[in-house]
Parts: sequence; structure tokens; C-alpha cells
Amino acid sequence: MSSTSEKSSTLTKSLFSAQTIVITGLIWGVLALLFFLLFSVPLPGEELPFWYSVGTYIFELGAYLLASIVCFRNWQSPQMVSGRNVWMGIGLGLLFYFIAGVVFGCWELLWELDPDVSLADIFYIFSYLFIGWGMTLAVTSKRLNLEFWQWGVLAGVAVAGVALAIWVAEPSFFGILSSPDTSVLEEVDIEEVSANLAPSWVLSIDQKLEPFAYSINLFYVIADVFLLIIATALLLAFWGGRFSQSWRMIAAATFSLYIADMYFKWSDSRIEGDYESGGLLEVFFVFTAILFGIGAVLEYDISTRSRQSRRSRRSSS
Repeated sequence: MSSTSEKSSTLTKSLFSAQTIVITGLIWGVLALLFFLLFSVPLPGEELPFWYSVGTYIFELGAYLLASIVCFRNWQSPQMVSGRNVWMGIGLGLLFYFIAGVVFGCWELLWELDPDVSLADIFYIFSYLFIGWGMTLAVTSKRLNLEFWQWGVLAGVAVAGVALAIWVAEPSFFGILSSPDTSVLEEVDIEEVSANLAPSWVLSIDQKLEPFAYSINLFYVIADVFLLIIATALLLAFWGGRFSQSWRMIAAATFSLYIADMYFKWSDSRIEGDYESGGLLEVFFVFTAILFGIGAVLEYDISTRSRQSRRSRRSSS
């Protein structure tokens, strides 16, 4: 009995080891990239197949669910140097993103709806709030003693992020592109909504949330820029430190989320008719979850190993 329990515990530890989780995340990311590269561009005159859309959701939602579980494992461990609340915030943010993806998938795939605002946006908002809260706690827990050039880098990233976000949100702001004609989009939306078989309560929710479309989109732009600035601050603050690897992954995850969000908004504002998700650069949504998960695993591994090494030194002395 004891040997069987020891074997099962050893197997469990090996399955949930840092190396296994990181390798699994990397394989998941490579498979997602190949999937998007091979099937994200349909033939001329054809739409993306239904199975491809389902596959993109599987890659994305699976990554966010596993990443949230890994972050919650960090939250349950009292050994985390960054603090348990940091990982609770990030874990809740990733979990809400997973729920939002499930809801958005029902709207898009099951009922073929493409409203400006849906029930999924409520969960997306909570996701941004919790991720921002967790990352802010990580920054405030470490005193920022940045040099002059580092503050310059932070300011440059902030200006570039704001400029790109404004251009994506309002194409005519810089006079480069004219704003798209929304009258055609509205006609297409009305015709499709009247033709689909969505339940009445779903259409009712969309109608009630529609007046908040501008405010919610503005929130997304502000949240993306805020997370970009926080990620840059984390990258500079933890650069070269003991836990630099984990927080480099977290910063890279935030940059990836910014790229994916900007591409989504850019495509949505420039495509005539309803935007169909599954574009090539949306693979960065998958990369975001994978990088968050790898960052959580690296900090858990370093934190637990450092505590174990201290105990072994004390026992030997």
C-alpha cells in the first residue's frame, strides 16, 4: 500500500512539475500557431469553416483555463515571494477571461450574433480589472528605483501605446484613414439579427447593453494602455533580479494581449459586414494565457525551491 501511494504521489508530482507544465504550454502554443497559420486564411469567396472557429476557441479557452488553475495554485501557496494576492488577482482575471470566451463563443457560434456589446463584455471587464489589480500589487510590492533612461523607456512605451490605441479606436484621428461607413454595417446587423434563431432573452440583453458600447470600448482602450504601462514597469523593475524570468513572462503576456486586442479592434473597425473571429494575429490571445501560466509556474518553482534550500541548510547546520 505504501509503495502504491508513493508511486501515485511521485507520478502526480512529475505531471505537475514545472518542466512538464512549461513544455506542455510550449507545445500547446506551437500547435495553436500551426493551426492558425494553416487554416486562418480561407480561399477567395469562402468563409472560415465552422470547425476552424471551434478549434480556435478550444486552443484559447483551454490555455486560459489551465493558466488560471496554475495561478490559483500560487495563490494557495504561502511561499510566493510576490504575495498570494498578486496571483489571486491574475488567476481571477484569467478565469473571468475564460468565462467571457465561453459566453462570446455561444453568441458567435451558437446563435451567430455579432453585437457591439454582449454579456461576454461584462466578464471581460472583470478580467481586465482583476489582472490590473494583481499586476499593480506586484509593482507596489517592489519599490521602483528606476534610472533616468528607464523612466524614458516607460514614457516612450506609454506614448506609443496611447497613440496606437487612439489610431485603432478612431482611424481618422491622425488623418491617415477615413472612418468606415457604419451605415452598411448597421443594415447588415439588423438583417442578420432578425434572421437568426437566438433566444429572445439574448436579443434583449444585447439591446439593453447597446447604449454602453462606446463606454465599454473606451474602457478596453484605457485598460490595454494601462496594462501595457504596468507590464513595462514590471519588466524594468524585475530586470536581472532573482525572479526576473517569471515576470518577464508576465510582461510578455501583457504585450501579447495588447497586440491581440489592437488587432481585433483594428479588424473589427475596417471589415465591411460582421467581423468573423479567427484571424492570424488572434493567436496572440492563446500566447497571452500560455505566458501567464509559464510565469506563474516559474515563480512557484523558484519560491518553493528557495524555501526548501533554506530548510536543508538549517538542518545541516
